[in-house]
Amino acid sequence: MSRLKDLEALLEKGNLSRREFLARTSALGLAAALSPALFSGSAQAATPKKGGRLIIGGSGGSTTDSMDPGTLTSNMNQNVNWQIRNSLVEIDHNFNAIPELAESWDSTPDAKVWTFKLRKGVEFHNGKTMTAEDVVFSINHHLGEKSKSGAKGYLKNVENIKADGKHEVIFDLSGGSADFPFILGDYHLTICPAGTQGPEFEKGIGTGGYILERWEPGVRAFAKRNPNYWKAGRAHFDEIETLSIADTNARTNALKTGQINYMDRVELKTVHLMKRMPGVNVTAITGTAHYTIPMRLDQSPYGDNNVRMALKLAVNREELVKQILRGYGEPGNDHPIAPVNKYHAKNLEQRKYDPEKAKFYMKKAGMLDHTFNLHAADAAFAGAVDAAVLMKEQAKKAGININVVREPDDGYWSNVWMKKEWCMCYWGGRPIEDMMFSVAYSDGAPWNDTLWSNKRFNELLISARAELDEDKRRKMYGDMQEICRNDSGTVVPMYNQMVEASSAKLAHGPISGHMAMDGMRNGERWWFAK
Repeated sequence: MSRLKDLEALLEKGNLSRREFLARTSALGLAAALSPALFSGSAQAATPKKGGRLIIGGSGGSTTDSMDPGTLTSNMNQNVNWQIRNSLVEIDHNFNAIPELAESWDSTPDAKVWTFKLRKGVEFHNGKTMTAEDVVFSINHHLGEKSKSGAKGYLKNVENIKADGKHEVIFDLSGGSADFPFILGDYHLTICPAGTQGPEFEKGIGTGGYILERWEPGVRAFAKRNPNYWKAGRAHFDEIETLSIADTNARTNALKTGQINYMDRVELKTVHLMKRMPGVNVTAITGTAHYTIPMRLDQSPYGDNNVRMALKLAVNREELVKQILRGYGEPGNDHPIAPVNKYHAKNLEQRKYDPEKAKFYMKKAGMLDHTFNLHAADAAFAGAVDAAVLMKEQAKKAGININVVREPDDGYWSNVWMKKEWCMCYWGGRPIEDMMFSVAYSDGAPWNDTLWSNKRFNELLISARAELDEDKRRKMYGDMQEICRNDSGTVVPMYNQMVEASSAKLAHGPISGHMAMDGMRNGERWWFAK
C-alpha cells in the first residue's frame, strides 16, 4: 500500500493529473483501494469560472526590476511577464514543450534548421496583429552584441532568423539542437511588437491574457483581463494585482487575513501551522529549483580549485535540508541538474560533509588564515541568511573562517548577485539540461555568475546539444554534471521543493514544477471556484 500512498501524495500535490493517477493505480491493481475523498474537489476544479481579482504576494521584487524580457530576474516580474505576454512554446506541467504562439514546428533531420508556423489572428494589446516580423524582432532582441539578456546563452548557436511570409519563422543553427523548442519556451523569450525599445517595454504590450494597466517596479503591478485573448480556456480572472512582499511573515499575514490570495516561498519554520489555517491550501511541488552559492573566479582566492573544493566539502548538506528546508527538499551535489530532469546523473557520487578533507584542500591552497565573506539576504531565498550562518558554523570544524555579510533585500539581484565575490543565490531551474548549463555555466553566458570556463565542459555542451542518440546524450550530460561538481565555482547545497500557499477559494489543474507559481502561469491557469 506504500505505492498507493505515494501516488495519492503526488495527486494531492498536483504532480499527477487525475487521469494519470487512475491509469497508474489501475495498472498496479490498486483502484479498488481508492478513497472517494481524493476526488471530492475534482469536479469543481474541472469547470473554470470567470471573474474576481487575484492578488498575488510575491517575493524578490526590486525597485530595479524591468519588464524588458531579457532582464527579468525576480519572481514578481517573471510572473507579470507571463500574465501579459506569450512565448512561441509553452512548457506544461509534465515538462513537455507544447504549442503556444507557434501552432506547430518541425526540423531538418540534423536538427539544424527549425521552422515554426505561427497562429493566425493573434492580436497584441494595442490592436496590432502578430506576425513573423514581431517574432524575428523579439528573438533578435536577445542576440545583439551588447545584449545582457539572460537568454543570450541559450541562443548562441542561432546563426540566422528569418520570416517566410507572415506566419512562418525559420531558425538556422550552427549545430544541431534536439531540444530547440524548449528554448523558445523560456520566460525571457516572450513576444513583443516589432520595434519595442527601452522604456516601451515597461508598457507591457504583449499577446497575453491580461493587459498591464499599472507597473511600479518592485512594488505593484495591476492588469485586467484581455477581452480578445486568443487562448481558449485560460485567463479566468477579471483582474490580477501582483504585490512585491519581501518579508515572509508579511506575506503569510496577508494571506491569513485575506489581503492576498496567493503567496510564494512559504516560511518553512512555520509551514506546519499554515497547514492548519482554515481556508488556506499549502502545496509542495518538486521541480528543478535549487539553491546555489556562486564564487566569482576572477576574484582571489576563488580562482584556485583547492579553495573551491574546500568550501564545497565544508557544507553539511543534510543539515541544511533539515534545518533550512525542514525536509522539503534534498541534498544538492554541486551541479544544477535536478532529480526530475531527464538526464540527471543519479549514479554520480553524492558529496558529503568532510571537515578533514576540506581542511586539507584549504591548507593546500595556503588559505587557512583567510576570512571568506559570504554575502546574504533573504531576497535570495527565504532562509538564506540563516543558511549562511549555519554554513559558517559548519566550516569552523574545518578551520575555515566565514564572515556573513548581511545585505539589504532591495536591490540584491542588481547590487550583490554577480557583483560580490561569494553570495547566496536561487535558481528556478530549467526543463532541459542544455538550457540550465547554457544560461549559467557555459563560457561567456551573461548569467554565468562565477565566470567559470572549462574547455571540456563547453565541448560537451555543444556535442550533447546536437546528439540525437539517447544513450550517448545521457553519457555526455552525466560527464558535464561531474565536471561541474568537481571544478566549477558553484556550491549547490540543496534542491528545494516549491512550497507555496493559496486561498482555498482558488482552483486549478495539475501544478507545474517547471518554475514557482505553477510555472509562473498561475494567473492564466487558476480561477476562483468559490
